Parts: sequence; structure tokens; C-alpha cells
Amino acid sequence: MDDKESPAMAVNTMSSVLPRTGPACPNARLALFAIRRMGAHGLADARASYALFTTFGEGFRRPLMLTRTMMADIAAHSSMPVSIAPCCCGRMTASEHALLTILARVEVAPDQARWLMQDLLGHRNVDGVLASAAALAAAFADEGRPVTA
Repeated sequence: MDDKESPAMAVNTMSSVLPRTGPACPNARLALFAIRRMGAHGLADARASYALFTTFGEGFRRPLMLTRTMMADIAAHSSMPVSIAPCCCGRMTASEHALLTILARVEVAPDQARWLMQDLLGHRNVDGVLASAAALAAAFADEGRPVTA
């Protein structure tokens, strides 16, 4: 921070980069952690795998593989950058918030999830990526850990 920038200006800048508070739902926090780790360190990130293993126990493979699948689909099909924050950050980017909202609503409000995914990826053909997100949301829910927004 230089001499002309006040602490209030620094907070305003940070809140514009990370406009949303972190999720209250522990399952959404776990999904966000795995998304951030895989987005920053690759699909085979050991910490993301370990976090899912310790949470889901023997049933960790399905959520792990579907998180990897969704992240690979997003990377392959996005026509614009999808911003992610560091794992330790207590706030979320707009992209992360949209992704968690998609996971929370893909089963109950599929049209809204589709619109959010279209905005996130920057184009209208999102069926494959939306299917990956739906499978991931179902994997969390089937293990008794639904993602809520």
C-alpha cells in the first residue's frame, strides 16, 4: 500500500476482487477447497484428494473423480478465464460463487444453473459441463453431504 492509499481503499479493492464471503455450508466449503486446489495445482492434487478422503471415507472416489471431471470440463470448454482465489482465502471470487450456486441448484433449479454456467463459460453450449456439475452435486448428496448455497 503506497502513501496515498488508505486502509479503507485497500478493503474496497479487496472486496471488488473477492466480492462474496465464503460459504456457510461445510459441504460447499469442501467443494470450494477441492476446486481451488485442483484449479491451482492440477487435477491430481494430493491435498484435494486427502480432504475428500477424510470427509467421505471409503466413498471418496466418486466425488474425487467427478470433481476432477468437472474441473477438466470447465478448463476445456470455457471461452473466458474462470478466476479462483487461494485456498486460504475466506472470501470468494464471482466465478467461485457462481460455481457453488450451480452445484447447489443444478437439481432443483436446472434452468437457473444452466444460465449461470453459460455466463461462467462465456458461451451457450454448456450441456456437457452442466452434466459434470450435476453428477458432482449428486455424488455429494448421495453421501449425505449436499452442497447448499
